[in-house]
Amino acid sequence: MKPVESALQVRGLTKRFDRLAVDALDLTVQPGEFYALLGPNGAGKSTTLRMVAGLLRPDAGTVGVFGIDALANPLAAKRIMAWVSDEPMIYDKLTPLEYLEFVAGLWAVDPAISEPAAHELLFSLGLQPHLYERCEGFSKGMRQKVALAGALVHDPRLIILDEPLTGLDAVSARHVKGLLGDRVRAGCTVIMTTHILEVAERMADRIGVIAAGRLVAEGTLAELRQQNGHHSLEDMFIALVGAETETAAA
Repeated sequence: MKPVESALQVRGLTKRFDRLAVDALDLTVQPGEFYALLGPNGAGKSTTLRMVAGLLRPDAGTVGVFGIDALANPLAAKRIMAWVSDEPMIYDKLTPLEYLEFVAGLWAVDPAISEPAAHELLFSLGLQPHLYERCEGFSKGMRQKVALAGALVHDPRLIILDEPLTGLDAVSARHVKGLLGDRVRAGCTVIMTTHILEVAERMADRIGVIAAGRLVAEGTLAELRQQNGHHSLEDMFIALVGAETETAAA
């Protein structure tokens, strides 16, 4: 039997700016998994995801997406990926429907498929009253939801999100979490950074903790509790990050 390909396989991923931001990182995410990547500011989370998404070239290492070498064949990898940052970039003069139509056109998605998909995505995110309004008047939360819908309109297999709930009110956050949960149940893979530990605790199948550019712990919530002897994710996170910070500073 042919082994199942990992949704994401990172090996030896390294990036240096004025300091070492990502330090020979190894990371594997399985198909259909919701993976939360946690870490303090400056730990290397966003840099890692930007390299995976093809927005930043690593200094060393490999990135595989469902068996595709994402560094050698970035376009093929991007066709099956979605990227959403914490600072949504959309076209202000377009309506949500026009924006999704534009993005679907870039991916050469058949309008017979993309148009109903666009309506379904925008409705699921609570944007149905705003389908024909220009995005220039939207709040950050609304813009974030439009950007998420645009990232998903080509039906990606791997969804990469960098702090997608930042600045969202409770209702908007629930819409986003509901959509992501639906996607995972349908077989998509999600890897997400978040500072909201409760979201990781409730939604993630596995959690990775990164500090000083290295993965310092990984597992299900139950496994992390067993490994680290703390009941709450917050206590585990603080203990792991604090220990790594002290080691890096020594």
